Amino acid sequence: MKLENFHVVSADWARDGDREAVRQLRRMVLIDGLGLPAAWEFDDGDPQALHLIARDDADCPIGAARLTPDQRISRVAVLPTWQRHGVGTALLRQLIERASSFGWDELRLDAPVELAPFYARQGFVPAGELFEAAGRMHQPLRRALAPTSADARPARDPGLMPAEDRASVDATRRLLLADARHMLAIHLPRLDGEHYTSPGELAELRRIATSGRGARIRILLHDTGAALRDGHRLVALAQRLSSVIQIRRPVEEVDLANRAGWLLNDAGGYLFLPDHDRPQGRASRHDRAGQAPLMQQFDEVWERSVPATELLALGL
Repeated sequence: MKLENFHVVSADWARDGDREAVRQLRRMVLIDGLGLPAAWEFDDGDPQALHLIARDDADCPIGAARLTPDQRISRVAVLPTWQRHGVGTALLRQLIERASSFGWDELRLDAPVELAPFYARQGFVPAGELFEAAGRMHQPLRRALAPTSADARPARDPGLMPAEDRASVDATRRLLLADARHMLAIHLPRLDGEHYTSPGELAELRRIATSGRGARIRILLHDTGAALRDGHRLVALAQRLSSVIQIRRPVEEVDLANRAGWLLNDAGGYLFLPDHDRPQGRASRHDRAGQAPLMQQFDEVWERSVPATELLALGL
């Protein structure tokens, strides 16, 4: 086998074929082959992760790996017959390139100790004490990511903000709305009385929507029926400004299973709650590198969702 006998492509977790190919590789390599727990086949990080698949010339999947928003590489799985033929290296290099394109300053992973030399060849160095997981000793590793040129990336200013309880999440959301200039991206499984209902929040949304040419507010909302029945004030605003405030409804099963909530603005700010009903997550006022994978995921879900015309009918 030669390097040119395979290729690496992006995998869309929402597509049944891509998702099953990744899970089958994990079952064969990680669970059946290495005896790791069945939970390694799938976890809550998969819908938010960037996935890659290596395929042979017959388009059969032979390897997979993922990049998660917390700047980690994980779930690297290559079929035994394709190991030592450059597949793992190709996957790893592409993940490093993707992370660099996001402007991330480093990547981390936890490697079984016997595989640490493989990652060392790609610039990963020890970053902590050995620990045991799933019956095997692991070594934490990290790799610094440098920009390709001095002006290729802006200096990273995380501007971290609290998102640990209801009061801090509400305050962070209001600040991110105030920071926005012309664009917002909002993902919510459900609109309720605690989200985007205060006079201050609605005033900021109206300001952004009427900020001039290029203004755009995109909202992904799972439960449109509840929002319509409850007469949510954000829906009423969208009905009046339907050319600027666009609402779509996810239809793919994997998208509907994503219970996270997030807010992204055009100033590099984000608020991300892994469970939209729990006020615990992460947020930053100025961190385009941290925002980038969330925006990429939002764009992907947006493209495969459908316009929520049921919400706008009464306003037209």
